[in-house]
Amino acid sequence: MLQIYKKLNKSTVTVDSELLTAAYDFRDHWIHMSNPTDKEIEFIAQSVGVNEDMIKAALDEEERARIEKDDDGTILVVTDIPFTEEEENHYTYTTLPFGFIAKGETVITVCLEETSLIDDMLSARFIRDLNLHKRTRFLIQLQYTISKKFLHYLKQIDRASQRVQNELEKSMKNSELIEMLDLEKSLVYISTSLRSNSVVLDKLPKVIKFYEEDEDLWEDVVIENKQAIEMSNIYRDILSGTMDAYASIISNNLNVVMKVLTSLTLLVAIPSMIGAFWGMNTGVPFEGEQWGFWVVIGISVLVCAVAGIVLWKKKFLK
Repeated sequence: MLQIYKKLNKSTVTVDSELLTAAYDFRDHWIHMSNPTDKEIEFIAQSVGVNEDMIKAALDEEERARIEKDDDGTILVVTDIPFTEEEENHYTYTTLPFGFIAKGETVITVCLEETSLIDDMLSARFIRDLNLHKRTRFLIQLQYTISKKFLHYLKQIDRASQRVQNELEKSMKNSELIEMLDLEKSLVYISTSLRSNSVVLDKLPKVIKFYEEDEDLWEDVVIENKQAIEMSNIYRDILSGTMDAYASIISNNLNVVMKVLTSLTLLVAIPSMIGAFWGMNTGVPFEGEQWGFWVVIGISVLVCAVAGIVLWKKKFLK
């Protein structure tokens, strides 16, 4: 899908798709491509004058974060962005490559899936004034929005983990444990992507010339990315420790249940054992007496009571 934007009277407006022809002038335009078709890729590549391989770079889920610059000045920056996936009864978080291409006065962004990142930039959720005329400023604003998006999703993961922990304290269910595992896996993806993005951010000033007015915003980008890395590491360590604690609790609960069942089995076995001994035809006491049966029952009850008291004091029945 193609989304074309341009600046009009200090506002970013959408360009009507019916105007997009081979002769259309894409200067000072922002072209966003989400899961584009081969025909759309070919059209944009020919209209703007970029290599199709640059556009397709961000369409590979396994594409690593990187930056490169061609001899004609075309810049490609691939960074990872956070992305949510809906499961049966909860959300999981993963990352996707997001491509930024600057060719002359035209900016192209590419992603494999539709993402809320574009809406965040257009609505000025994290930035005040979206600048389409200066590609360096636009790139910095894009990276700032990505860093903010990571922080936003990390807070969601933290709230989700707290909710699952509260549910686990009430009842230990497989669904909650699976959700905890999914959250831990999400943090691994996010932490890895943030470190890859950090490498690209460190290389940007060496490849692209920054203007003096962009320095403050660039410092904010670096700070936000480092904060996201620290938060993801902290949350991952906490979640990992929590999972280990719950694994120990589950194992301890199983040991308690087995201990109680073993003690009850022992108590049930005592009357059977006494009855078996008395049933042998080897001259047992009270043989032939009418009250002999009650004597055997009384002895069984007495032995079970003594064994029960011993097991209780040894905390085998607690």
